[in-house]
Amino acid sequence: MTGLSWARCPHCALPLRPADGALRCESGHTFDIARQGYVNLVGTAPPANADSAAMLDARARFLATGHYDEIAEKIADLAVGERVAEVGAGTAFYLSRVLDRDARAQGLATDISTAAARRAARAHPRIAAIVADTWRELPIQTGCLDALVCVFAPRNMPEFARILRPGGRLVVAQPLPEHLAGIRNSYGLLDVPADKDQRLRSSLEGWEIEAAHEVRYTARLTPENVADLIAMGPNAFHTLPDHYAPANVEVAVQVVTARPPLAA
Repeated sequence: MTGLSWARCPHCALPLRPADGALRCESGHTFDIARQGYVNLVGTAPPANADSAAMLDARARFLATGHYDEIAEKIADLAVGERVAEVGAGTAFYLSRVLDRDARAQGLATDISTAAARRAARAHPRIAAIVADTWRELPIQTGCLDALVCVFAPRNMPEFARILRPGGRLVVAQPLPEHLAGIRNSYGLLDVPADKDQRLRSSLEGWEIEAAHEVRYTARLTPENVADLIAMGPNAFHTLPDHYAPANVEVAVQVVTARPPLAA
């Protein structure tokens, strides 16, 4: 539960400390630790676009096939340190892979979905999980992280700079335009904007961009894999196909590492 000691109060920004089954700050604000091991620091119902339990089940099944293992291994190569967090963590698949590399490392998973935080808290013995909104001030103490992982998830660059220690590392993974293009074309799924890389680099203005790695390979998917792949992402909020076929698809992901601005 060490990761919970990095949390800060969403009301007064004072550090939170685990005590008697809850997180407490010196101002007296208290947040119960759920029996599943996560803490809700938002205090409201998840928004309509939060990942559902069914989406997370589909994601867990798909990731268990190993089709994204090469992405996870590249992220684990880069997200180094004893204090590592993943925002928009979902099932905490990538954070778990990072922690498997270093027995000293502790992890904190954040997600706006209560169902995701519940699952993430069980993903690894050294992961703690909180419900938090990446678009708001993150309830994480300033300058406490060695590395921050953001995989196919929203980015809040001022907050990322604040919670990373000086010299800490941000690891961002995002799809390239070719990523799963065959599947997207066959089933009319949401597209990947052609300027996605440009948007990322614009958002990193003032950061020290270290490197951009591309992970590319072909994955052979069964109809069940295709169904889970579609059901685990934002396409699940739309009408899902009623028939799936096996497919060979290109996995094309960019993994960018950056250091926060010196003044942050």
